[in-house]
This record gives sequence, structure tokens and C-alpha cells, in this order.
Amino acid sequence: MKILCLCLGNICRSPTAEAVLRAHAARRGLALTIDSAGTGDWHVGEAPDPRMQRAARAQGFDLSGRRARQLAPRDFHAFDLILAMDARNAADAERIRPSAGQARVIRFLDKAGIGGDVPDPYHEGNFHAVVALIDRAAGAIVNDLEQG
Repeated sequence: MKILCLCLGNICRSPTAEAVLRAHAARRGLALTIDSAGTGDWHVGEAPDPRMQRAARAQGFDLSGRRARQLAPRDFHAFDLILAMDARNAADAERIRPSAGQARVIRFLDKAGIGGDVPDPYHEGNFHAVVALIDRAAGAIVNDLEQG
């Protein structure tokens, strides 16, 4: 399975979801291809927000190697599942979906069975809480994928 995590700028939520999903999958020996992107182009090429990096590192996740990129129509062919951090990201993804794009778009927390949107900490500043929420949801997602 190939999974793309998606948020607005690809510097907070989606690179965190990518790293956390990858860690959960590795612990369970589940072979997944995981990447992340943003719907916007403001931060292309930048590292994740330093505040998010600190919060993730405090909870055992390393985001330092990621660089932001923008969602592209080809991603709908390259991935099976696009996990959007919120309803706006999901709607923006559907707007650029090519007609033959196979990837399913679903909100991250819906896939985890929690529901709702992952809050954007960029302006709110709740980085540690967002990492914890993503960690809890990622465990549920990997468990679901493992069950098949």
C-alpha cells in the first residue's frame, strides 16, 4: 500500500503524519510506502516548522529529513490512499484529481475511526497535542491496515 499524507503547506501536520505512520508500520513489520505533500506551494523545499520538529522529537519522531512539496496530479496515480488532515485539504485534493486518478482521498482521523479534522498548529500553537493526536490515529490506521 502506498499512502500520501496531505495538509496545507506540508510543514506541520502531514510530515508528522508521514513520520509517525512510518514508525508505527515499522514496529509492526508492515511494508508501506509513505510520503507527504501540501495543497499549497508556499513552503516548497522548506524543512518542517521548527516548532513541529521540536514537538515531534519530544515524542520520539524525527522530521528533520523532510522537505515540503506540493500535491500534484501524478500523486493520484502513484498512491493508493491520500490521507487529508482536514476537510479543506480533502476538498482541495478532489479539485485537482485527474479523471483517471485511482487514489482514494479520506480524512486522516476518519481512517483512524476517530473522525473530524487534525487541528492546524501553525497559528494555534498546539504542536504537542497535534503530535499526540496524530500518534494515536496512526496506531489505529496501521492496525486497520494490518487487519487487511
